[in-house]
Amino acid sequence: MKDKLSGSRFRWLNEQLYTTPGDESFTLFQEKPELFEHYHAGFRHQVESWPTNPVDVMIEYLQSLPTSTVIADMGCGDAKIAHTLTKHKVLSFDLVAKNDKVVACDIAKLPLPKDFVDVVVFCLSLMGTNYVDFIREAHRVLKEGSELKIAEVISRFSDVDAFIELMDELGFEFMDKDDSNKMFILLDFVKKPSYEGGVDAEDSEVLKGLNMKQKKALKKGLSGGKSANANNIARKAKDLLKPCLYKKR
Repeated sequence: MKDKLSGSRFRWLNEQLYTTPGDESFTLFQEKPELFEHYHAGFRHQVESWPTNPVDVMIEYLQSLPTSTVIADMGCGDAKIAHTLTKHKVLSFDLVAKNDKVVACDIAKLPLPKDFVDVVVFCLSLMGTNYVDFIREAHRVLKEGSELKIAEVISRFSDVDAFIELMDELGFEFMDKDDSNKMFILLDFVKKPSYEGGVDAEDSEVLKGLNMKQKKALKKGLSGGKSANANNIARKAKDLLKPCLYKKR
């Protein structure tokens, strides 16, 4: 009976994480941090049945990088990467600070400056309905030309190539793919040079000579274009990553 209740609670928590925005999950787990441990106990049980744990694959790669590398582990759980790579600079973020290596936050709003990080890792953590916001935040904190590494359950992808195209729209160049594992896929990207798709209303030579009213109108037009593009990306993203929901046994 106890195992049945634990399994039911895990499935409910898992569904909450995949079917609600990240800020709502953050609020839920901050109000009831014990649920975070219940979830991760169930998650560990699931991953133990896999031939390979993707976080171990990530660690093997990250160990090869210089110890000066700044790594952001987004959705770190118990911060295994930080606990293993003790000589590296690993910044660990999740909904609850399970130990002193973890910063509790909504990973769409990291407490980091822009262009600060050398590698961002998402290891089975693109879970909220607004996962695109997590990727945008990764783009903000990454240095230009730096790496974004994703490990995700392979069955979540409706179209891997379309997801790669989405990442390109979000400012990431595709580098490599490893789908040799039957449970998860590894995707590697780098942050492309910044391009906003418009002109800077303060600095551009094009705008010299315009009065304040004209500049405001142009700024409004540019922001409107960005908003429309953001909505288009959100629509695409919705169907590219399916929630990973577990059936009742």
